[in-house]
Amino acid sequence: MYKGIREEALKLKVAQDWFSNFDCTEILGNIDFTVYPKQTSLFGRQTLLWAEAKTGDYDIATMFVQLILTIGKARTFDKALPPAFLGAFDFKKMAFVPYIAIQDIFYENDFNWNITPSNHETKEFQLIKERIERTLKLNTYVFEYAKDEKDLKKFIKNNIAKAKENGKIKINKNNFIPIYLRWFETVKPIINVNWDELKKNGIIDADFYLADLFVDDKNTQDITDDESIRDSLFVSFKNGGYTISKENIKQMFDATISIKSKDIYQAFWKHYKRPPQKQWQEYIIERRDLIVPQDIRERKGAYFTPRQWVELSQKYIGDHFGENWQDEYYIWDCASGTGNLLAGLTNKYNIWASTLDQADVNVMHERIKNGANLLESHIFQFDFLNDSFDKLPQGLQDIINDKEKRKKLIIYINPPYAEATNAKTVTGTGENKGGTATGNYVHTKYANELGRARNELFTQFLIRIDKEIPSAKIANFSKLKNLQSSNFRVFRQNFRAKLEKIFIVPAKTFDNVKGKFPIGFFIWDNEKDKVFIEIQADIYDENGEFIGIDNISSNDDKERINKWIKIFDNKKAKEVIGFMENPTPDFQNNKFLNISETEGKRHNNYLFFSKNNLIQGVIYFSVRLCMDALWRNDRKQFLYPKDGWQNDTEFQGDCLTFTLFHGQNRISSSENVNHWIPFTEQEVDAKDKFASNFMTDFIKSMKNGELKIENDKQKVLFEETENSQSSTINFQFSTEAQAVFDAGHELWKYYHSQEKANPNASLYDIREFFQGRNPKTNRMNNKSDDETYTELIGNLRSALKELALKIKPKVYEYEFLKS
Repeated sequence: MYKGIREEALKLKVAQDWFSNFDCTEILGNIDFTVYPKQTSLFGRQTLLWAEAKTGDYDIATMFVQLILTIGKARTFDKALPPAFLGAFDFKKMAFVPYIAIQDIFYENDFNWNITPSNHETKEFQLIKERIERTLKLNTYVFEYAKDEKDLKKFIKNNIAKAKENGKIKINKNNFIPIYLRWFETVKPIINVNWDELKKNGIIDADFYLADLFVDDKNTQDITDDESIRDSLFVSFKNGGYTISKENIKQMFDATISIKSKDIYQAFWKHYKRPPQKQWQEYIIERRDLIVPQDIRERKGAYFTPRQWVELSQKYIGDHFGENWQDEYYIWDCASGTGNLLAGLTNKYNIWASTLDQADVNVMHERIKNGANLLESHIFQFDFLNDSFDKLPQGLQDIINDKEKRKKLIIYINPPYAEATNAKTVTGTGENKGGTATGNYVHTKYANELGRARNELFTQFLIRIDKEIPSAKIANFSKLKNLQSSNFRVFRQNFRAKLEKIFIVPAKTFDNVKGKFPIGFFIWDNEKDKVFIEIQADIYDENGEFIGIDNISSNDDKERINKWIKIFDNKKAKEVIGFMENPTPDFQNNKFLNISETEGKRHNNYLFFSKNNLIQGVIYFSVRLCMDALWRNDRKQFLYPKDGWQNDTEFQGDCLTFTLFHGQNRISSSENVNHWIPFTEQEVDAKDKFASNFMTDFIKSMKNGELKIENDKQKVLFEETENSQSSTINFQFSTEAQAVFDAGHELWKYYHSQEKANPNASLYDIREFFQGRNPKTNRMNNKSDDETYTELIGNLRSALKELALKIKPKVYEYEFLKS
């Protein structure tokens, strides 16, 4: 019907022929085609259809996948109310699918939405297609323009046209957060209250949102008949406004809060059916943490422990303490939030839960009314880092104060992880988080015992338990800093408990946690006075599958690699050929390790490279970067090596080669003289003489056994050479190293064949030449349009990977890492 016309013309014809009674002129993000009701006022205006348009005869599933990727990439569903239907059309046909049938796809965990929706070859495109094909078969309405003209018009009239009338969106586990984000912009400003004052008293907007959600709207838009169905929430909706009970705010009377504009309030909520669907009500209350602001989540620990890890942690507790542990032991979650860590426990008479916020206490009381297996009298507000144990319920005090009962107490927690510093502070781009983990009772009393670990809230929990609830057992989730970080040495000496068992899982499986690092579950016996040294940890992947074990060590009896490299640093060296940043010696900080022409400004040491410390410097660079940073090894520490590397000339040659051709060697001739060119002018057919032949001269002296390394500050390099001022070493290059040189040689030759080639170009300059930079971000592009270059740089990287595998065993042999 519309064969042979362009996409813009097709959209215009479809609008005229099928949607003439609607407004199709408004553009919403990158969505091809949108349909709105025709009306003069934009107040309460809602889209009726989002559609993908294609010329030609297209596969329906393919069109819908592209539309879904377009919506997901821009998170359009967070910025505008979703329509009742999604659509897709080409020159021959039009298809519709209810939005609610596919909306779950937008809440997939760990899905990469940052791809080009029109690229149908990506793995993400195929994943979405596989995911929705069955849904489309069951829920899609397909009409051909010519053959199904009457049916198509009837469908549009009965479904699209009436969507604004009967399309109230049901609230469920997938959309209550996007609705909150819109509520935050529309409803929160019309609530007649001083938010700053409320926040000081621990009351946040999330409590008002929950009050709005949990009302019976009686299927009317009039808010005067709205009736709360959960009166025990911290804030409830009554008489067209909000009420906070006097018990929650410790005052003589209930607090009442009005709404400034009932018209705006009603216009917002008319789009949604309240209360939420019954099967999701408990889930939404339990997941209050998802609508708590980030700063409060970090400080108060309002983070939800994924159900699979709750179940696994309870299995480990049962395996260690015995199958009757719930009857034989008492459990206290002193950072309980809304209590999800306690789900699945059966003996409510032995369970205690405390949390910083009264609002969370109310949520747990509400959950008890709906079947949660807890006792209201055992749920209480308590600030574990400040309050005296005298404030605890008498039953719990009796346990803590009795030496024998205390041995049967398990402190079972996922404590807050916030710290007073973060990565930006360390790198000089941010400020300390004032008051996050400082100024409380525990921080002040145990400052000496905590050492530098005092900046972490979770270590403050651990030290108070250790010192004030002796002989209790601890079962906690946390990062692994307390086991591995050199900043936690003092803490480890003072936290005296035996680590009985541990498993680790990817941090990304926890909501709102970013980064590739492990989170561990620890079982400590506080009755056993022991300093942590090492343990074998069980490893589980994101699906909960056991994938092996790993040795975790404190290495407190060993110095770190940064102390080793500083021995060879000479800030007064006369001939400096570059600078190497020496970041904190663990895998997570390897991204900051680089070599450049100028000394950086981050708060790290910078090695001044010269002829006398080049070998030591490239060893440092190579052992840290020859293995990828994975979530499992994120906190592993690089160590001061043992002897042996001094005379391993093949290892040294491998490290020099690896460093010369690695992407984090960012030497550039644009900043200074490039001393790092690994070839001569003749070898690469350079158009002019190089400004420096330092590296090829250095390599020549290595091969000829002419290189002498002075042993003043470097005397540890050759401990067996007593009283000598220098040592001569003969170098050799392995087969793998030579393969890297060969691949690099081809790349350099190709570059120097270019008309505008710079004779002094470094590898970094060559990459920039072919890949260019993004004009908006000024970052180097990841790819090049030059196919020959792409092939040559690919060959170099492949050879470099083989060389990395060759270096890896030496890292463990010389104990730069402990296996």
